[in-house]
Amino acid sequence: MIFSSYIYIVFFLPIVFIGYFALSRIKNKDFQLLWLLAASLFFYSWWDIKYLPILLISIFINFQIGKLLSKLFTKKKPILFIGITFNLLLLLYFKHFDFFIENYNGLFSQKISSLNLIIPLGISFFTFQQIAFLVDVYTNKTSDYKFLHYATYVSFFPQLIAGPIVHHKDLMPQFDDLSKRNINLRNISLGLFIFSIGLFKKVVIADSLGGFVTSGYSSTLLISTIEAWALSLSYTFQLYFDFSGYADMAIGSALLVNIRLPINFNSPYKAKNIQEFWRRWHMTLSHFLRDYIYIPLGGNRLSYFITYKNILFTFILGGIWHGAGWTFIFWGGLHGFALIILSLWRKIGWKIPMVLSWFITFNFVNIAWVFFRADNFNAAINIIGAMFGITQKSIPLDYIDSMSILIGIPLLPYVPNFSTNAIFPSYLFLYLLILMLFVLFASNINKAYQSPNQASTISYTKLILGVLAFSISIIFLGMSSSQVFLYYNF
Repeated sequence: MIFSSYIYIVFFLPIVFIGYFALSRIKNKDFQLLWLLAASLFFYSWWDIKYLPILLISIFINFQIGKLLSKLFTKKKPILFIGITFNLLLLLYFKHFDFFIENYNGLFSQKISSLNLIIPLGISFFTFQQIAFLVDVYTNKTSDYKFLHYATYVSFFPQLIAGPIVHHKDLMPQFDDLSKRNINLRNISLGLFIFSIGLFKKVVIADSLGGFVTSGYSSTLLISTIEAWALSLSYTFQLYFDFSGYADMAIGSALLVNIRLPINFNSPYKAKNIQEFWRRWHMTLSHFLRDYIYIPLGGNRLSYFITYKNILFTFILGGIWHGAGWTFIFWGGLHGFALIILSLWRKIGWKIPMVLSWFITFNFVNIAWVFFRADNFNAAINIIGAMFGITQKSIPLDYIDSMSILIGIPLLPYVPNFSTNAIFPSYLFLYLLILMLFVLFASNINKAYQSPNQASTISYTKLILGVLAFSISIIFLGMSSSQVFLYYNF
């Protein structure tokens, strides 16, 4: 079940909402939590119920390890090691074991059969979430939670499949907040507004780009320079609107039951440098990598060499977390090196204009996404080569004709090298320009979300905008089946 589906919008979410507040009449608040837990497990099982035991076993074992850690005063480190090892082995088995077999066969000329494992949905997210919990128990940063609270925290359906990676202190205390037991009109109106905007991002924008991206990445040998840039930008925007749309729908869904999830995106393509980008993109993953990997390794407290090694290791691990493939590792390494270069640049003390800084950052991110999306290095190199005119320089005739009509001047005599095969329609370039302007200048819904103490309902303008976004999304959803969220794969 995905957020952008009729079954979720028309049936699942309304039933959860009605059941949750109907149970508020019972004095014992645990009944509402039990309802959320049951709904979350049903939500997870909808994809494939045979993977539900993996989630339940992970929750039970981590909770027991956490309870044991909370009772010990000495010899806690071995228990923490066991807990982290369990989580990592679970993640590595399902997500990376076939990758290990493939590389082992290639390195030692063996023919070990692949297991063809299907990655359980959300395993990357609920694994990191529980590792953070165990570390916090070890450092005495947690309270004594009930199993019901913990199980609901891990499996809470808006964030279970693709994040955000929620810290226990941001979610579990809300389960005990009595003020959240009853209907809140502002949360409902704001939640529906944010959900509608997220649905629009996903169904209308991200899914409309999906066909172009799939077509382009299946034709990397034929792609021209201008099409290579269009392809890279198409995926750059598809990924953003897909993932940020999911994050908006997660926030909106949680608000309906008065739960506030952390913000995961803050206009990342406005970033002026790569450090700022990671403070705006997938913010909860960035916080996890910083707090539970980079800082424990020593952060920037030691020598420059150790600091840069820590940065590189942290981002390579972030690449591995996203997927089993050398392209993901390379993508993580690229971002690690970019942060190292930024640090060195700052030490030199040179400054560049803000616009140029943004331009460099955006294009680096855009080019790095090519490796993130490509099926293999050959496909990525073909696209990068075409982008810089190394492998292909021809311009499709359709694009020359369209530009000639637009400016009123026949351009064909001035183009020495053209082809007749166009992968993308001409209107895609205008569409990408509109999306660029949108991500750079459109208002951010985070402002409305971060002001919980305002009036009981959102403004009339936002209400109209939300209804319009929802209506258009439903129309597009009816025209074609919505694709699965990209980050379901990670």
